[in-house]
Amino acid sequence: MSTDAQQDSEEFHAWQRWHERRIVAVAAPHGPLSLTGTHWLADHPEGRIPAVPGQWREEGGEVVLTATPEDALTVDTKPLSGEVRLGADRGPIDTSRVAQGERRLVVLSREGLWAVRDFDPQSPARHAFRSIDATPYDPKWSLDGTFRPYDSDRTVRVENADGRRRGLGLAGEIAFTLDGAEHTLQAAVEPDGSLWAVFADTTSGNGSYRFRFLRPPAPDAEGRVHVDFNRTLLPPCAFADHFICPFPPPGNTLTVAVAAGERNRIDG
Repeated sequence: MSTDAQQDSEEFHAWQRWHERRIVAVAAPHGPLSLTGTHWLADHPEGRIPAVPGQWREEGGEVVLTATPEDALTVDTKPLSGEVRLGADRGPIDTSRVAQGERRLVVLSREGLWAVRDFDPQSPARHAFRSIDATPYDPKWSLDGTFRPYDSDRTVRVENADGRRRGLGLAGEIAFTLDGAEHTLQAAVEPDGSLWAVFADTTSGNGSYRFRFLRPPAPDAEGRVHVDFNRTLLPPCAFADHFICPFPPPGNTLTVAVAAGERNRIDG
C-alpha cells in the first residue's frame, strides 16, 4: 500500500469513527432529537406554558420559576416547592438545573429574551430516528485553508430557523481552493479557538439539508487551517424543528456542490 493510500485509509477509518460517534450523540437521551419545544416567555405573559409544569416569568434579568409539589419539578436534583430564581443554563443538557423525571427544562437567553426549552427522551423524533445520511470520506474534500481575521468582530442580522432575525457574530473568513478556484466562508471563532461557519451550497435543499455547519479546528499562528468538508455537520434544527439555528450570512452560499459530510436525517 502506498503512503498516500495508507493515509487515506487511516483518514477514512477516523472519519467512520467520527460518523458513528455523531449518530450516538444525536440519538442520546438528551440529544437534539429530544427537544420538543422552545417556549419564549414573552409569548406567555401569564407565566403558564402549555404542557410545561410550573409558572415561569422574567424578573430583574432572571427567570423566576414557581412550582408546587404536584408539578414534580426538581432544581439541582432537589424537589421544588415554592420559588427559585434561574439564570441561563450553559452546560450540557443533562446537567440543566430544572428537571421533571427524565425531562430537562433548560433556561435560554437570546438578545435579552428568555425561553424555556423542553428536552424529553420520549420525543417522537427520537424514537423515529434511525441514522444520519452522510457521504463516505473522500480526500478531495480535505483541504488546506487560511483564516483571515477581521480587524474587529462584525455582527450581521440573519434569519433563523424559527423565522426571526437575530445577530450572528463573525470574526473573519476562511479561504480555500477547490477545483482551482478560491472560495471563502465567513466564520465565527469559538471560545476554544476553533472556527464555525454556517454555509449552503448547490446541494442545499437538493440532496442535502437546506444549510449546514462547518467546524474547522483552530488555525495556527500563521492562520493556516484544515478545512475538512467530510465532517460537515447537520445543524440541530435538522433533528428538531424547535431549534433556532441561524441561516447562512450573505456570501456564505458556495457556487459548487459540496457532496460531502452529513446530508440528511434518516427516520425509520
